[in-house]
Amino acid sequence: MVAIIKSFPSPILSKLPRQYTLEAYLQREARSSDKSEFFNGNIIKMPNAKFYHNLITNNTNYAIQNALYMAKLEQYFVLGDSQKVYIEAENTAVYPDALVICEKPEFYQGLEYLLVNPLVVIEVLSKSTAAYDRKDKYSLYKMLPSLQEYVLIDSRKTYIETRHQVEPDVWKSTYYKTVTDIIHLQSLQISVPMTAIYKKVVFPT
Repeated sequence: MVAIIKSFPSPILSKLPRQYTLEAYLQREARSSDKSEFFNGNIIKMPNAKFYHNLITNNTNYAIQNALYMAKLEQYFVLGDSQKVYIEAENTAVYPDALVICEKPEFYQGLEYLLVNPLVVIEVLSKSTAAYDRKDKYSLYKMLPSLQEYVLIDSRKTYIETRHQVEPDVWKSTYYKTVTDIIHLQSLQISVPMTAIYKKVVFPT
C-alpha cells in the first residue's frame, strides 16, 4: 500500500517550564549511565530497550551496511543508537535507533555529540514509544534539511513503514507487512529483505 502524506506545521510537545541549557544537558549526559533526550530545556530519561528491540536495531544496521557494501556505495555511514541528533529549530537532541549519513557528518557548533545531517533515520517501535515515534518525533526529524527518509520498524509484529520525501513537504509512505517482503530504501537506492531485519526475532504472544 502506498500513500502520499503532505506535512503541515503542528505542535510537537506540550510546553513545559525550562530547566536546563543545552550545555548543562550535555554535561549531565556525559556523567550519566542512562540516556536522556533534551527538549528545549527539559530532560526526559529514555526507557530501557528490551532484548528483541535491540536485536532488530542490530539486524537493521547490519542489513543496511551489507546492502551498501554489495552495491559498492562507500559514501555512506551507518550508525546505531548512541549518536544524538540535534534539531536546532526546536533546540532538541534525540537518539534515533539507527541513522545513515551521506559523504560527511556535520555537527552543531562542531560538537560531535550533536549530529545535524542524517539522510535516513530509523526508529524501532515499542508499545511505549510507537505513537511518539510516528507523530511527534517524525515532526522533529522533518525539520532537518538533510532528511530524505524515515523508517519505522515494529518490534511486536512484522510491519515496516518507510516515509520518503518526494518533494519539499511531501512524503510518500510505503508499508511492508509480510515476512517475504523486500524493503526499498529510496534515498540509498538499496533493498533489504524483511527476513534480515527480523532474523531470530520472537514476537510477543
